[in-house]
Amino acid sequence: MTRRRSAALVGNPNSGKSALFNALTGARQKIANYAGVTVERKAGRLILPSGEPVELLDLPGSYSFDTASPDEEVTRRVVHGDLEGEAVPDVIVLVLDAANLEQHLVFAQEVLELGRPTVVALNMVDLAERDGLTLDPEALSQALGVPVIPTVAVRRRGLDALNQAIAEAETHADEDARRQWHLTLPERRLAARNIARAAILSKSTRHTVASGIDKVLLNPWLGPLILFGLLFVVFQAVFAWATPFADALEGLVGLLAAAVADALPEGFVRDLIVEGVLAGVGSVVVFLPQIVILFAFILVMEASGYMARAAFLMDRMMASVGLTGKSFIPLLSSFACAIPGIMATRSIPDPKDRLTTILVAPLMTCSARLPVYAVVIAAVIPARTVGPGIGLQGLVLFALYLAGILGAMIVALVLRRTVTRGTAGGFIMELPRYQLPRIKDLAIGLWQRAWVFLRRAGTIIFVATIALWLLLSFPKAEPGESQLDASFAGAVADTLHPVLEPIGFNREISLALIPALAAREVAVSALATTYAVDAEDEDIAAEGVTGKIAALWSLPTALAFLAWFVFAPQCLSTIAVARRETNGWTWPIVMVVYLFALAWLAAGATFWIATALGL
Repeated sequence: MTRRRSAALVGNPNSGKSALFNALTGARQKIANYAGVTVERKAGRLILPSGEPVELLDLPGSYSFDTASPDEEVTRRVVHGDLEGEAVPDVIVLVLDAANLEQHLVFAQEVLELGRPTVVALNMVDLAERDGLTLDPEALSQALGVPVIPTVAVRRRGLDALNQAIAEAETHADEDARRQWHLTLPERRLAARNIARAAILSKSTRHTVASGIDKVLLNPWLGPLILFGLLFVVFQAVFAWATPFADALEGLVGLLAAAVADALPEGFVRDLIVEGVLAGVGSVVVFLPQIVILFAFILVMEASGYMARAAFLMDRMMASVGLTGKSFIPLLSSFACAIPGIMATRSIPDPKDRLTTILVAPLMTCSARLPVYAVVIAAVIPARTVGPGIGLQGLVLFALYLAGILGAMIVALVLRRTVTRGTAGGFIMELPRYQLPRIKDLAIGLWQRAWVFLRRAGTIIFVATIALWLLLSFPKAEPGESQLDASFAGAVADTLHPVLEPIGFNREISLALIPALAAREVAVSALATTYAVDAEDEDIAAEGVTGKIAALWSLPTALAFLAWFVFAPQCLSTIAVARRETNGWTWPIVMVVYLFALAWLAAGATFWIATALGL
């Protein structure tokens, strides 16, 4: 069987590789990991003008083949053909930022030194022209000895010409990519300055809008206030904007449950569908709107160029606890999921910085915790405003996220002064140009994340919920006996409950925490299933999990439950990734132990204080 040809996008970080990858492949993408490492492998199918499909790889951004991080090491090994199980790319697409040409040409010379079929995508030429810089692609092509195609990935400009150049690159390789670039680093920097100047047709020094924006957003006093204000708006929106859609989904689940109950006779199958699938899995799916809104904000911040500036702003705070701004992006990624957040630490060169970031990443409130927070807040916190446009429920959600951030900073400070002792390294980063996010790219990103959430609901959450339902349903209770008391699940809850009862948790909560180790959202489906199976009257059964919490939990218990989930260890998959990233079980075990201890103490303190205040 003939192997499909492949091409690889190579370039510095923030050169627009991902935008170009999305534009060239559309939705024909597959994300996995490279064999033997946790670095993400992003591949897609590119259709050449002849109709031939080509596998296109989006390699991690690199500054040099003299690698400083696992990300860069993967790029080096793939390009050089040293990564087991990965074929050498037939064509290299070298992506250069037109507005930062001189800097990007330093790494470009290392790529050209390989003498491989290469095409240069001179990307973001529109942003360079906006800033008064006009380049000559033909002059740059003559200097580099390879085809140079001007592109604007987010506007799909130059893609047809780039496709054609990729198709012809193998033909041109012998005559156009033969030049050798055997130079030292100082010589490469000097050559980059000769080459870049020769490619400039015109350059003005006019004041740009971007520089004016940066004077405000990167101000050491205003910048952090704007950042935290933006985060505050995000969490207000998660509640205020999502409520109508979440209510509609909840109503749909209720209608489905009623329809199934009417259509099927009483028995095992009806109970399985109504109490297990719809009450359990359905109680998680209704929070899809909150997940989508949260990721929409994150994707817009990334695509607009603001995310890198947020990392720059956070460098000062990170330095106060012994870290650098390099840790901010992995920690921010952990708001979506700790797994890619932990994997993103591979971009941190210092091993102690990297280990510290891995150990505190689970304290960032991942999207899996959002359904837990949302259902409890909706049950016990009044839906009222405490100021112009400020909802109390959104304020409480913001406080929970803030508690996780502060907890992470405190733990990082302790770690950096004890087991991962060391000084914070320097932090140098390239700020990308501001640009309007492309709707199609946002749509693809949102669809991918929504699909991950729904897939978890249909796999991990489904299996855990059905398993719990079976444990709750058998053996059957005698007349007058609670089904929870009689079931296998009840026996499990009785074993764990003595440890959790002092911090205000009831047996239902004690039971829900066990399957929640598979995925945080399972805590919601576990509670819904437990109450559905053990309901003593139809009114409580019809209220949904939010109504049941409001009816059966005290406020101190609900607040303690929220405090637990701020600090409790995340899913088993997160622990497994931490083991892979740290090459052993020692540090994941340390992480799990300290997180459980923090969760118990935080929940206990919350419950005891709230009880003492008479809440």
